[in-house]
Amino acid sequence: MSALKKIIRRAKRRRRQHHQQEQGIAMDHQEGISTSKGDDVHKVVEEEEISVVNHGIKKKEKGIKREVSYKLSSFWELPEYMKDNEFILGYYRANWPLKEALFSICRWHNETLNVWTHLFGFLLFLGLTMANLVKVPQVADLFGLFTSSVLTSTERNASHDSNYQLLGTIDLKQISQQSIHRHLAADGTPAARWPFYVFLAGSMFCLLSSTICHLFSCHSHHLNLTLLRIDYVGIAVMIITSFFPNIYYVFQCEPHWQFAYLGGITVMGIFTIATLLTPSHSAGKFRGLRAMLFTSMGLFGLVPSVHAGLVNWSNPKRDAILYYEGAMALSYLMGTAFYVARVPERFRPGWFDLAGHSHQIFHVLVVLGALAHYGAALVFLEYRDQVGC
Repeated sequence: MSALKKIIRRAKRRRRQHHQQEQGIAMDHQEGISTSKGDDVHKVVEEEEISVVNHGIKKKEKGIKREVSYKLSSFWELPEYMKDNEFILGYYRANWPLKEALFSICRWHNETLNVWTHLFGFLLFLGLTMANLVKVPQVADLFGLFTSSVLTSTERNASHDSNYQLLGTIDLKQISQQSIHRHLAADGTPAARWPFYVFLAGSMFCLLSSTICHLFSCHSHHLNLTLLRIDYVGIAVMIITSFFPNIYYVFQCEPHWQFAYLGGITVMGIFTIATLLTPSHSAGKFRGLRAMLFTSMGLFGLVPSVHAGLVNWSNPKRDAILYYEGAMALSYLMGTAFYVARVPERFRPGWFDLAGHSHQIFHVLVVLGALAHYGAALVFLEYRDQVGC
């Protein structure tokens, strides 16, 4: 019996030991899991801390990059799509945000005068348009620089009895009363204004599109290409619309010539615009092609001009019209020559980065040429108001 009891007690002891061992293993396993979880949590915390630190570094680096990107760059630092004039060596804006590009209108860089010359031209033509619409002769005449195109019928009658002269060359009394009564429209209706305003609208579109292009083309490659094409289209539109007042008013009594000449320049303009809208033709290497297209459109005007001169050589306003149109042609041709030749910066690279380079000269001459044509359009319009068809 005693031996049996000993065997039973020994078995119970072994079972207790085995049970304790199992519990110990389970506890160790749980501790191991909690330890590994703790390590994982610690690891996650460390990763989060590292991530936060790295994020701060990234922000700092980003801030430095933004500060650097808003600084003016040299020609060699530019992306390829912005490298157009190798003789302008510095003061470039490259990949600027739109907001910074807008505010750069008040900063000095190599586009500042390009922006302001045509912005001033746009505002000037906007003012002239409003002055003609609301009939403010003194402003529309640029305070005596041109003959007024907005005279009322009473003022026109008064002008016939005055010694008013156009730049000292044209006396309106030279137009005889007999000629006026012979040619004046039966209903006394003044000449149509729409060709005159078509020209003003085309000029404003050109000048405004140029301003926007030079201000925002530094933003991105895509926007640069888009704005360049709009800028070239603006030049073509200005050339096309410049023909409308002189052809319409000179050939007002010959509508078949009106249609032929206006239709011809419109078709040529549409072809030019289609060519300029081709992305590949926006590249700098096609500068000569663009200049040739613009010049060809301008030279087309010689045909109706010669025709009009032969038919109306005895017109008393001939000298004034030739003066203005000659000044316009000279301004445009000189501007194109500077644009293509890249003079004067070609001879002194880097000297004319901020002021005096060829594109700025081109802009000034474009505005002067447009003003000269405005003067001619006033003469055409006033003559048709007085004489009719």
